[in-house]
Amino acid sequence: MKNEPSTLYSDIDILAANTIRMLAVDAVQQANSGHPGLPLGAADIALVLWTRFLKHNPGDPTWMNRDRFILSAGHGSALLYALLHLSGYPMPLEEIQRFRQWGSHTPGHPEYDPLRGVETTTGPLGQGFGTAVGIALAERLLAARFNQLGFPIIDHYTYVLASDGDLMEGISHEAASLAGHLGLGRLIVLYDDNHISIDGPTELTYSDDVLQRFRAYHWHVQQVDGHDMAAIHLAIQKAIAEKRRPSLIACRTHIGYKSPLQDNAKVHGAPLGEENLRQTKEAFNWPLEPRFYVPDEVRAYFHQIHERGKAMQVQWERMLSRYCKKFPELARLWNQFAAGELPPGWEENLPIFSEEKPMATRVASGKVLDAIAPRMPFLIGGSADLTSSVNTLPQGAKRITSQDFSGSYIHFGVREHAMAAILNGLALHGLRPYGGTFLVFSDYMRPAIRLAALMGTPTVFVFTHDTIALGEDGPTHQPVEHLMSLRAMPNLWVIRPADAYETFYAWQVALKRKEGPTALILTRQAVPLLSPEKAKGALKGGYILEDAENPEGILVATGSEVHLALKARALLAEKGRRVRVVSLPSFELFAAQPEEYRREVLPPGLPTVAVEAGATLGWERYAHKVVGLDRFGASAPYPEVYEKLGFTPERVAGTLEELL
Repeated sequence: MKNEPSTLYSDIDILAANTIRMLAVDAVQQANSGHPGLPLGAADIALVLWTRFLKHNPGDPTWMNRDRFILSAGHGSALLYALLHLSGYPMPLEEIQRFRQWGSHTPGHPEYDPLRGVETTTGPLGQGFGTAVGIALAERLLAARFNQLGFPIIDHYTYVLASDGDLMEGISHEAASLAGHLGLGRLIVLYDDNHISIDGPTELTYSDDVLQRFRAYHWHVQQVDGHDMAAIHLAIQKAIAEKRRPSLIACRTHIGYKSPLQDNAKVHGAPLGEENLRQTKEAFNWPLEPRFYVPDEVRAYFHQIHERGKAMQVQWERMLSRYCKKFPELARLWNQFAAGELPPGWEENLPIFSEEKPMATRVASGKVLDAIAPRMPFLIGGSADLTSSVNTLPQGAKRITSQDFSGSYIHFGVREHAMAAILNGLALHGLRPYGGTFLVFSDYMRPAIRLAALMGTPTVFVFTHDTIALGEDGPTHQPVEHLMSLRAMPNLWVIRPADAYETFYAWQVALKRKEGPTALILTRQAVPLLSPEKAKGALKGGYILEDAENPEGILVATGSEVHLALKARALLAEKGRRVRVVSLPSFELFAAQPEEYRREVLPPGLPTVAVEAGATLGWERYAHKVVGLDRFGASAPYPEVYEKLGFTPERVAGTLEELL
């Protein structure tokens, strides 16, 4: 292969790029739904990247050291599916023909599908960009742990195709700022700079100097013609040569390239229509029929790339074999990481909690991390500028900096949204990440939390300062509706422990879970300790904490309100009432238990009152009445806030008495 880019690209490359275009527009037209503009405009960029630079083996989509390609502009999914099909991934032509149809593997926006080469779920703009920063950071963390002189076990690049919309979204500002600060030199963003968004020309809303903006973030910045393959090639070469800064390549393209709707917002999100499709194919000298046509020479062209990727992986595996013989201890660690296993015995080191001294569950969470972090080399944590408040920095943990990636703790700064997406990227690469902030700021993180749940990444979100017990900071900082809103999200497990021991078991559940994310909801205020033996019931999401012979009523509560329920039970006992108290730290975990167990803990016919300092919506599945809060809080010392808003043992006891 010759070195000068202008000699590398010939008619076959143009034909291959046009094949990508035509597969995409045929898919959109057949579905009568989709976004043809981006594939028509960005095919040249994709062709250069996938055929000249991307290190990947379609025969093994999960090869650990593959380059990652993130289509942050997920509305252009037909472009990605065409690339996967032509490159030889398990993406047959029939799937492209079933684009956006029920049961297909070609949904309207890419959904995480590692066995088919889809690295992450994208579509909500900016999410792919933020997640890619996490993947690029994971590469640096793993390289620092494993690479030895002459053995670059992990040295891949993370490439992103981003749109104007991605760069408008606030998350891109947060994520780009941190990526530049950390100097993630193996992150390369190809910006499809087509000057069009859904409403029309971007000048309607967008006059940023994007290049200057990214320079200010300490990025390496270039600008090229996005339809000049040689220029794109040279720009990527320069980006790869830049080791200390992430790179942005602004590729000036034309949305809907060579179609009758070129540079028109109408081509962004609607099929071309039969007449426009005909004219587009004529402009590319493409046969009108058959649809989904792939020339034989293009098949052969991509097959060579497939074979080259296979050879790259074979060469890497030989190096890994030599590495394992030379560094047996690192090899043992590598095998553990590659298998996605937790170290044996990691959960056995239960911290010692003083039974005489109440403890905030956020403090207990910190002590749990102190105990388990030294045993878990792939546990990576951080917080959004609240480390001392959320207790997420284990004792002795080393901070990650741009000069040293061997640490395990990330200072995310005040960047909650980017933090959540970056955590997802770390999880997608096989690390076990957690990140902390106040529960009320989960609002800033929600889009990325939702994608974690949709993808099934084992991300752990640590949320402290969980109720009106925040006190003097007032209603702006006191979460009310947040618990129930998080519980409403499919595949997110929400755990609100009642004491230090339940907190330990909550961490066990979160770190053993592989099928999705977990949110730990922790108190700011100190709470008494429960029985360590009984608290094991938290592993089932709910359990009988205190019981009575033939109970006539139940108080069920979560978190700090469990102790309120215990005090109410004592008041009722003085009146001869037989009351059971149930701690229910996790609705989702409890719902996963056998029906027999659930009915044993919460018999359906028994009068039941729920106690939780938050929104009551949702408790109807477990309780007949709720002592909750369907208004905002107030600014005052927290005991007074609780009393004024009715969270007293007397009110709880009286509410159950009314039922009885």
